[in-house]
Amino acid sequence: MAEAKKVFVFDDNRDILDLCTFILEDAGYEIKTSETANEIESQVAAYMPDIIFMDNWLPDLGGIQATKAIKSNPELKHIPVIYFSANNDISALADEAGADSYLSKPFDIEALESIVRKHLS
Repeated sequence: MAEAKKVFVFDDNRDILDLCTFILEDAGYEIKTSETANEIESQVAAYMPDIIFMDNWLPDLGGIQATKAIKSNPELKHIPVIYFSANNDISALADEAGADSYLSKPFDIEALESIVRKHLS
């Protein structure tokens, strides 16, 4: 059996992290979560996920700067970053951050699984 694809979710809301963990583990993915963007490059490099979900509102660094840091790192920039937020301007925020795609909150389970499949196929 193939090794499980790895998903890293950054969000300051523990409920969102728990929900994503529940949904994605149930779908067969390995998942890691973090409530902060502190040392974002070190966190990502230590896990080397296949895809990242990045919240806009993160303590300290914030989602835009965190995504820019990942995308400017030669070892990490290939990892798809999916920006997710309840902000009405999520499309513009995702563009500004340099994210590969975005997912509006609240999201349904199918939308979450679909975007993961799309970027990992």
